[in-house]
Amino acid sequence: MSICKFGIRRLLPDNIDLISGPGCPVCVTSKTYIDKAIEFCKFSDAIVVSFGDMLKVPGSYSSLREEKAKQGRVKIVYSALDALDIAEKNPDKNIIFLGIGFETTTPTVAAALLRAKKKGIGNFFVYSAHKVILPAMVSLAEDRRIDIDGFICPAHVSAIIGVRPYEIITRNYKIPCVIVGFEPLDILQGILMIIEQINSGNQKVENQYQRVVKNSGNKKALSLMRKVFVAEDSEWRGLGIIPKSGLSLSEGYSRFSPDNVYSLPKINTASDKGCICGSILKGIKKPSDCRLFGKRCTPERPAGACMVSSEGTCAAHYRYG
Repeated sequence: MSICKFGIRRLLPDNIDLISGPGCPVCVTSKTYIDKAIEFCKFSDAIVVSFGDMLKVPGSYSSLREEKAKQGRVKIVYSALDALDIAEKNPDKNIIFLGIGFETTTPTVAAALLRAKKKGIGNFFVYSAHKVILPAMVSLAEDRRIDIDGFICPAHVSAIIGVRPYEIITRNYKIPCVIVGFEPLDILQGILMIIEQINSGNQKVENQYQRVVKNSGNKKALSLMRKVFVAEDSEWRGLGIIPKSGLSLSEGYSRFSPDNVYSLPKINTASDKGCICGSILKGIKKPSDCRLFGKRCTPERPAGACMVSSEGTCAAHYRYG
């Protein structure tokens, strides 16, 4: 979004191509997950609670926004603690929080679950689609159709996980990695640092965003995540199943899963018709390659997840060109 907003692509020579990948958690959430979240809305004793961006993501046959209009059992919050507060104020309802996000938001959800367990709140549940970034980067590094020369590593995620985890990319795949901030000068300096690595043939992890990101990351946040979540295979929209890239509730917190309370019917998830979000998330295609872009797919009426989120690739291109 920052690259589009500040016109950075127009400042670069033609031989430098900035490819938008799967950096938006809403964008990579699978359609199957959306379909299941919609099914939870149909139980009269449940309230589904979510961040606002999730409501417009189209499922196979509906969206959370449509279900909210029909049944009213969907609420928007700004944090997992807000969802916990709703649970405390509505003891006769089961509150199902949609756990979406990378390592940036996962610790906050873990903190909410710790508080729920400590206070003995029995009507608060988390339907987890949390993901971790490194396995996805490995998947992209191994995809020869993309041919990545360098990674601009995510700033917010890096503030949690630190610098060292990216060494697997530089060591095993010989691809430079630079953690970069969001300001225009941050991005331009980060691009220069990647180019200097490519020219020198010395691949390593560099931290341009030193004013925020520390080598060891946020140890307290990482401890919270390890206590509440465990790694599992996870489906990413457009990328498929990536081993150990998702987070499910650990044994000590498994009772907070809504699957313990509700049995969902078998869901036949429909494929995306005409939408190429999957290829865009892989960096194989660009928004302008999609025949729906700006026509049948706009931020007001999105056909795919990349147009929904304010951080989505298609939304950025639609807004800034």
